[in-house]
Amino acid sequence: MKYWKNNTSTLDQLKNIDGINNPVEPELAEIAIIGGKPINIDKMPNLKGIFKCGVGVDNVPFAEAKKRSIKICLPSESTKEIIFEETANFTTYLIMRMIYDQSGDFASWHKKSRSYLKDLKVLVIGQGNIGKKVKQKMEIFTKVLKFDILDNQLSDLREIMNESDVVTLHIPLSRETEGFIDREKLSWLRDGAALVNTSRGPIVEEDALFDEINSGRIRAAFDVFWEEPYRGKLTCFEPHQFLMTPHVSSTCSNFIEAIKDSN
Repeated sequence: MKYWKNNTSTLDQLKNIDGINNPVEPELAEIAIIGGKPINIDKMPNLKGIFKCGVGVDNVPFAEAKKRSIKICLPSESTKEIIFEETANFTTYLIMRMIYDQSGDFASWHKKSRSYLKDLKVLVIGQGNIGKKVKQKMEIFTKVLKFDILDNQLSDLREIMNESDVVTLHIPLSRETEGFIDREKLSWLRDGAALVNTSRGPIVEEDALFDEINSGRIRAAFDVFWEEPYRGKLTCFEPHQFLMTPHVSSTCSNFIEAIKDSN
């Protein structure tokens, strides 16, 4: 079987699937392994199947694949549960990192005053599989607010964003949600707040985020980006104003093994 990968490195640890780590050009591909990037199957005349590594399906060409009888394989239910759980765990880590990252400076032994953790407010935007888990985990440590467009009015968002110390995003990418966190909504964040994103980069307007971070008003931690690998303008703020991780929130060894078993 001849594999093509759209620059996703998720399955690079697998060694026992012949050819998976020696991808071919698109025109020779029989199986396409995709992560979060778009795919153009018009350039793949020999394609028989598409394997999606994650749970987001915004880049899966369902209609085109159906026309050509190309099989689409998504993660199994047990694999999805690992993805949901580990992404929520990693999000919790990023939230905590944002809270404690500026507690002091080791070189000068300077200690900065900070609020009692239980008094801080974390806003979870999106109450799907991952958002619910993040809410449950963070409730142990902080006050947690939630917002979901299915349960709340959009007019409610400004007030709860303004009172939150950390805002974490857990909404799928679609035409309706692209740029959802725009310049106006970023302005609703209180001074000193942090934005965490482990969902999809384009949910946030890149230029608007750059301007807000550049002003020194807010910080952010992203595991997902507008282009991946990300080499964009926000890299100049890494790591303290803009913490970046290479789209690794769900990539634990159990996830890799579960994908192998479902392949």
